[in-house]
Amino acid sequence: MTENQMPAGRVISLDVMRGLIMILLCAESCLVFVAFEKLNLVQPFALIVEQFFHHPWHGLHFWDLVQPSFMFIAGAAMYISYSSKLKKGVTWKMNFKHVLLRSFKLFLFGVGLHCVYAGKPVWELWNVLTQLAFTSILAYLVINQSYKFQILFSLGLLLLTEVLYRYVQVPGFDHPFLENHNFGAWLDMILMGKINTDGWVAINIIPTAAHTIWGVLAGKLLVSDHPSLYKIRTLMFTGCIALIVGFSLDLLDITPIIKRISTSSFVLASGGWVLIMLAVTYWLVDVKKQMKYAWICTVIGMNAIFIYIFFETVGLQWVNGTIAIFTGSMIHSLTGLSIKITTLVSALSALLAEWALCYWLYKHKIFFKL
Repeated sequence: MTENQMPAGRVISLDVMRGLIMILLCAESCLVFVAFEKLNLVQPFALIVEQFFHHPWHGLHFWDLVQPSFMFIAGAAMYISYSSKLKKGVTWKMNFKHVLLRSFKLFLFGVGLHCVYAGKPVWELWNVLTQLAFTSILAYLVINQSYKFQILFSLGLLLLTEVLYRYVQVPGFDHPFLENHNFGAWLDMILMGKINTDGWVAINIIPTAAHTIWGVLAGKLLVSDHPSLYKIRTLMFTGCIALIVGFSLDLLDITPIIKRISTSSFVLASGGWVLIMLAVTYWLVDVKKQMKYAWICTVIGMNAIFIYIFFETVGLQWVNGTIAIFTGSMIHSLTGLSIKITTLVSALSALLAEWALCYWLYKHKIFFKL
């Protein structure tokens, strides 16, 4: 497959970004980053590897940008799909039924994945698919509104989050930014009767909806008639503003950047980085036409939900271990090579196998849609 086989009439940069996100998530599921960590690399390589894990609490790692990117790209794709349907005579109301059904499926898959993780039926609402189910509905409800309205609405969601965390005083959960003692943890006790041991909270659906709404705005911008330079400048400018505001809130000790409870400063800072990454990708792929290797990402990005569910279930349960037998374990037995090295070989082999599955689906024009 070459660049000439790329889908026509698409914003290819969005496909590339989505594909890159899925490759990174797939690598995590295949334990690639864990294998690198176990190599105990010297600096600065150890610091680079550290960036592929979530920050434990107050701070920002590269890996903390993956979920915001996922939500953002989903919003952009939703707007582009919606605008295409409008041209075919599909009304907002007619499409809303599809959005509700898709969100319901995402919700079921998200809850179901936690059951797979636990090995038994559980009621947990922390999965990114569960979050996306709600943020998609919120973003769609304002999809026809003006840029100004959608921006103010998204900022209102961040303000609402600040108010809830700061002013809902529940004994034992009245510390806005303390792990497991904040409003989000209290609400999880109400909703699920439990607290996430890693500090994640279900109410992240409110602040992270801003990422999906900003994705809608980016999608609207990218398919508009504005010149490419205007689009790039707009993405870069708004990204820089979001970065400045987000990090200022943190540095001035107003609101710390905490990904696990999606503080307003985190949403702004991570959203800023995503906007800048999209601007760069759009410039490289859609403007400069540097698409020679873009298909590597596109083939997995066009079956994003399928491969996510696959590597979180079949991949974790069977593929990783089975491939390890015939790659890393066999190499170790035959050569005596270090377990740390062969473990990395196994992880990379599993990643390659799951990418190859998406490549096969792409070649046969098989695309799973919700």
